[in-house]
Amino acid sequence: MQLLKDVMSPDVKVIGPEATLQDAAARMRDEGFGMLPVGENDRLIGAVTDRDIAVRAVAEGKGCDTRVREVMSNDVIWCYENDTVETAADMMGKLQVRRLPVVNSDKRLVGIVSLGDFAVASEDVLSTTDALAGISMP
Repeated sequence: MQLLKDVMSPDVKVIGPEATLQDAAARMRDEGFGMLPVGENDRLIGAVTDRDIAVRAVAEGKGCDTRVREVMSNDVIWCYENDTVETAADMMGKLQVRRLPVVNSDKRLVGIVSLGDFAVASEDVLSTTDALAGISMP
């Protein structure tokens, strides 16, 4: 069994809740990812995705100076670094998400894992396939 700490990306970029959507979008563009964990006082308080920006902000007529706090998802789902790839893949499939923040036993953010990480590094091809099937279901 492979653990998340063995396949996750440990170099996590975090954005503050008072940053603007323009700041978040520029960082996503420049660094090539579609989700930023939102942190405040060394705690994970939410996440903002490119979809949040498009659907919650632009579609509702919010400007680029809107604060991340206004459109972020507050109910962040995460996994522990010692969870198995299979556990995370199952969770991703059920929740229909492509990325999960990874925390340590103190619930401090230590990484992020994506479906792509599973495909590249995982020995468990079946978990990746099952997660993709779950994520892709309408």
